[in-house]
Amino acid sequence: MLYEMRTYRLKTGATPAYVKLVEEEGIAIQKSHLGQLVGYFTSEIGPLNEIVHIWAYASLDDRVARRARLAADPAWQAFGPKIQALIEVMENKILLPTSFSPLP
Repeated sequence: MLYEMRTYRLKTGATPAYVKLVEEEGIAIQKSHLGQLVGYFTSEIGPLNEIVHIWAYASLDDRVARRARLAADPAWQAFGPKIQALIEVMENKILLPTSFSPLP
């Protein structure tokens, strides 16, 4: 099992619009391809205007296959520009749990 943590820094004031778009359109598309959503968060203290979402995958190959299916989906292709206009910086990390890490 591995985890992908995606952090997006949004334009100032864009968090409500981003969350609304994902809630109403994007998350259903993502879940249909990516599978296990661990969490989707907004920042409150520290760097503001940040979105963090974490997805679980069986392996890197599983992640690559799932992300490719998402990228090929016409609904995702239509949705992407809506949120991309709100994002300033994107960061992606692959996290491997330690043997003593609690798993969802």
